[in-house]
Amino acid sequence: MRAAWMSVAALAAAVALSACTEKPQTSGQRKSDQAPYATANSSNTAGTWKEGDSKAWERQLSTRAQNGQNEYSRASAP
Repeated sequence: MRAAWMSVAALAAAVALSACTEKPQTSGQRKSDQAPYATANSSNTAGTWKEGDSKAWERQLSTRAQNGQNEYSRASAP
């Protein structure tokens, strides 16, 4: 009788602990190894920027950082 209870307890512990295993982590797709300025695939790009033009990309990021994301310049405007 004691062996039966031990078997049931071991089985219950195995079932309870099986839920604690980690699921395998798989990525959805491979990441692109291209530079960010070389991949224009959306309609959210600026009109003056051409794909592969790194200088225009850097100018656009600098302009956006100064005009749109700089709280000091935005707060001083009346």
